[in-house]
Amino acid sequence: MSTVEKPSAARFVGARVQRREDPRLLSGHGQYIDDVRLPGMLHATFVRSPLARARIVAIDLEHALAVPGVVAIWDGSALNGDAATPLWDWAGEGTPFPEVRALAEGDVRFAGDPVAIVIARDRYVAEDAAELVDVEYEPLQAVVGRELAEASTGRAHDGIDTNVAWSAASPTDPALEAAFAASAHVITETFRQQRHVNVPMEPRGLVAHWERGAEQLTVYASSQNPHQDREYFARVMGLPEHHVRVIMRDVGGGFGQKIFRTREETAVALASRRLGRPVKWIEDRQENLMAANHARDEQMTLRVGVDADGVITAIHASHLADVGAYPLMPAMMPGFMALEVLPGPYRFARYGWAGKSVFTNTSGISAYRGPWMMETVAREIMMDVVAREIGVDPAEIRRRNVIQTEDLPYTTPTGREYDRISPAQTLEAALEEIGYERFREEQARARAEGRYLGLGISTYIEPTAGAQGPTGIEAATVRVEPSGKVNVLMGTGSHGHSLETTMVQVVADQLGVPIEDVRLLQGDTAVSPYGGGTAGSRSAVIAGGVARISAIKLREKVLELAGHLLEAAAADLEIEDGTITVKGSPGSSIAFADVARIAYYDPSRLPEGMEPGLESTSRYSAPPATYANSTQVCTCEVDVATGEVRLLDYVVGEDCGVMINPMVVEGQIAGGVAQGIGGALLEHLAYDETGNPLAITFKDYLLPTTEDVPDIRYVHVETPSNTPGGHKGVGEGGAIGAPAAIVNAVADALAPLGVRVTSQPLSPDRVLAMIDDARSA
Repeated sequence: MSTVEKPSAARFVGARVQRREDPRLLSGHGQYIDDVRLPGMLHATFVRSPLARARIVAIDLEHALAVPGVVAIWDGSALNGDAATPLWDWAGEGTPFPEVRALAEGDVRFAGDPVAIVIARDRYVAEDAAELVDVEYEPLQAVVGRELAEASTGRAHDGIDTNVAWSAASPTDPALEAAFAASAHVITETFRQQRHVNVPMEPRGLVAHWERGAEQLTVYASSQNPHQDREYFARVMGLPEHHVRVIMRDVGGGFGQKIFRTREETAVALASRRLGRPVKWIEDRQENLMAANHARDEQMTLRVGVDADGVITAIHASHLADVGAYPLMPAMMPGFMALEVLPGPYRFARYGWAGKSVFTNTSGISAYRGPWMMETVAREIMMDVVAREIGVDPAEIRRRNVIQTEDLPYTTPTGREYDRISPAQTLEAALEEIGYERFREEQARARAEGRYLGLGISTYIEPTAGAQGPTGIEAATVRVEPSGKVNVLMGTGSHGHSLETTMVQVVADQLGVPIEDVRLLQGDTAVSPYGGGTAGSRSAVIAGGVARISAIKLREKVLELAGHLLEAAAADLEIEDGTITVKGSPGSSIAFADVARIAYYDPSRLPEGMEPGLESTSRYSAPPATYANSTQVCTCEVDVATGEVRLLDYVVGEDCGVMINPMVVEGQIAGGVAQGIGGALLEHLAYDETGNPLAITFKDYLLPTTEDVPDIRYVHVETPSNTPGGHKGVGEGGAIGAPAAIVNAVADALAPLGVRVTSQPLSPDRVLAMIDDARSA
C-alpha cells in the first residue's frame, strides 16, 4: 500500500478541526428556503389526487378563485404547455418511460399526484383555496406492488403497453452452471427490502423569481446541485442558460432527494414567469412522505454455490425493483447498480444476473443514500444464511472469501477493478474491537439463561466519486485577496457535509495560512465555477482533490514571488502560519499578506512575465470510481415476549483513505448508520392494495431516536487512494452496511428458535410473527 506525501506545512488535514458551519447553524442563523423573503412574493400550494389511478373528469375552480387573496389557479391543461420540453425522459431502446408534465393532465397515476397549483398572497390562503378546488375523478384499477405489477394485465400508465420499465440479464454462461453443479452446497434465498423515504429535516422547497425586464429567472433552491438545476430550468423553460441563476444557501438535508428538480418545483417556476412575481413553495411533511421521491422497495434472489469449506464457487443474482409511476432516475439504475457491485469484497469467478424494474401507481423512486445498497443487504445476509446452513462461523466464512492485500489489484466478475482497498483489515479490526470471541462466550451464557443475544456482520466495498457526467468533474478557484485572506470558490453543494470546514482545511494546509483566513464560497451559479454539486460520496475525492490542486498551483506562484522579493530560490522557502521564511534563516522572511499586497498593488516589483494578482482555477476529473470499504458489526438482544430488538453495541471499521477530518468522517458514518437502523427496524412507507399510502405522518412512518441508536465506535484504517490527497468517499457507507448487520444480529439471536430473517423492517409485530411461524413449522 502506497502512502501520500503531505505538505511540509500540514497542520489541518487529518485533524479534528471544529466545524466552521456550527456557530451559524446551531445559533439559528442558517439561511434555508423558507427564510427567503422577496418583495411582492406570492405563495404556492398544490391540489393533489387522493387516488392512485383515475381519470380526471372535471375540475371546478370557481369557489377557490373567489377566495380573497387568491391570485391564480392553474390545472395541467392550463400550465403544462408553458414548458418547452418534457421535464425528464429516461426512455431508451427497450426501456419505455411516460411523458412527465408539471401537473397531472387527463388522469392521475399515484396518490399525491399534483393536479393544480394555487397561488395566493400567503400560504394560509393558498391552502384554504386548495380545499375548495373540486375535482371529479373516475377511479381506475391501480397497479400496486412489484410482483403484482410484473404479472398484472393492468397498466400503471396509459400509452405504455407494459409495466416493465427495464429488463436485462447477463449472457448465458455454461461455466456458471458447471460451477454450481460442482459445488458442495447450493443455497437459494430471496431477500426483500421495504419502501423508504429520504425524510430530510428540511423538505423540498423553492422560490422562483422571474424578472420580466431582464428576462432572467432566479431560483432559490434547496438543492444538492445548483449548476445542474440551472441547466434543468433553462432547458424546461426554453431559456438561454446565462438567463438562469440558481442560489443555494443552507440545506437541511437531502440524502439524494434533492439531486433532481421535480414537477412541483417546475410548476412554481412556470407560475412565476406567468405572473412576473416571486413565488415560494414550501413542502409540508405530509406532502414529503406522500409525493416526494421514495426509495428502496426491491427484492433480490441469490443462488450461491460454495465448496465443502464454504468458499464461494458461483453466484447468480436476480433483482426486482418497484420504481413507482415517475422515477427521477433511469429505471435500470436500482437493479443494474446493485447487480454490478454485488460481488463486493469477496473472491469468486463465476457470476450471473438478471434484473427487472416495474412501474406501479405509487410515488416515483429516486436516489437515497447508497441507492445500490440492496446488493449488500442480500449478499451479507446470504453469507450468514450459507454459514448457518453448512455449519461455519459467520466471521470465518467471510475470512475464507474476503479479498486479501496479496490479491490486489483484483478484477471482479463484473469488471470492476479494485486496488488500494483493505476489506480483510477492516473486517478483522471491527471484529477485534467488538470483542468477537468474548461476545460468543457471553451469548452462550445468555442462552442458558433464556436470553437471546445476537451478533451481525456486514462487509462491503463502496464505489465512491464515480466519474459519470458532470458529477465526475469539479472546479476550484482559490483566490488570495490583497489583504492575504483567501476565498475558495467551488461548484459544490453542501447539505450537511461540512465542506465549509474540510475544503478550507485542504487549502489552508497547502498555502500555509491560518485556517481562520480561508473561506469557502459555493452554491451560487453566478459566482461559483461549474461543478457537480454533492452526490455519490464525491466531495472528499473530487472537490478535495481539485481544491488541493488549485492551492498547490497558487502556492507555487506565492513562493516564486516571495523568492524574488527575498532574493532566494523558491525551493528554499517554507510557509507556516502566514509567514514565508527562508529555510534555516528565520530572520529572512516576509508575511504572506505582504506578498499578496505586492501582487495586486505593486506590479513593478513582480518577476518579469508574472501576471499581477494571486488566483488559481483548476478542474479535476475523477477516476471511474474510488473504492472505500468497511465492516460493520453490531450486537443486539431480542425480547421474544414482546418482539423488541435492542441494539447493544456497534462498531464500524472503515477505510476512506486519508481522512481530511476524522470528526467529520465519524459524523458521516454515524448519520448513515442511524438511517440504516431506521430502515432495518422501523421505517416503512406502505401502500394498501388500492395504492393508498398508509404512513404519511410521523405517527405511522417511524424514525429512529436517540433511544434506538447506540453509541458507535470507530476503527480507522487508512489506505490512500490514487487521487490527489489520497481521499475516498464516506458519505453513504454507514447507510449501506447497517441493515444487513442488524438483520444478521437478529437472525443470530433467534437462530435457536429456527427463525430465518429475510425481510425488513424488524418491528416488534413482525419479529413476533417470525417467531410464531418458526415455532409452528
